[in-house]
Amino acid sequence: MSDLDVRFTTQKSLFGKVKDSFHAVKSTNFSLDRGETLGIVGESGSGKTTIGHALLKLTASSGGIELAGEELGSLTQKQFRPWRKRIQIVFQDPFGSLSPRMSIAEIVREGLEIHDPDTTEAHEQRVIRALQDVGLDPNARHRYPHEFSGGQRQRIAIARALVLQPDLIILDEPTSALDRTVQKQVIELLRDLQSRYGLSYIFISHDLAVVRALSHKLLVLHHGEIVEYGSAEDIFRSPTQPILRNF
Repeated sequence: MSDLDVRFTTQKSLFGKVKDSFHAVKSTNFSLDRGETLGIVGESGSGKTTIGHALLKLTASSGGIELAGEELGSLTQKQFRPWRKRIQIVFQDPFGSLSPRMSIAEIVREGLEIHDPDTTEAHEQRVIRALQDVGLDPNARHRYPHEFSGGQRQRIAIARALVLQPDLIILDEPTSALDRTVQKQVIELLRDLQSRYGLSYIFISHDLAVVRALSHKLLVLHHGEIVEYGSAEDIFRSPTQPILRNF
């Protein structure tokens, strides 16, 4: 990513011209290799989630976004659609992000039906494999989200992302709604999946202990600007930002 900028319009004139805007992310640059995790931390409103949404083109932005040597930032939504299967996201709320009207099999299979048309039987086998990968019993795939615990629901959300065999998964506060024991289990699962499939992660969180446990690189934001970026180990060892000094 190079010189990523995101502005939100806060006020327009009667004629539709922008009178005021909020600069949410300012000239942000970072890179991520295959199999690496980039942790993004900062106070609420610092632009963490906005970066993730910009990468997915859920939020309009300017600047360069590159994946596998291809420039994506200038693509239209239609042109970007084939790339969506390669960049997936897991949201903070493992219940709110899953449709209560769909079975687990339908939830995990939905992306396959959109991005990877195949036979029903082939999709079913991939759904079963994804559920096994995240430590869930495939025989429960015909049940509904409310029948699962919070940790299990987050595993379902991870399976939904994983089934498309992405290059990059954006993890937006994926453990913040879970207790510490379940958090550790989910972190171990993410490590295992990364090692097995060479996944790259962008891990967005305010929980520095969790970020430290998973990240190879660290990016610290303040009011939409990078104030620290580099090796997570080096930054945590000798931080310049007060927010990091107790970890």
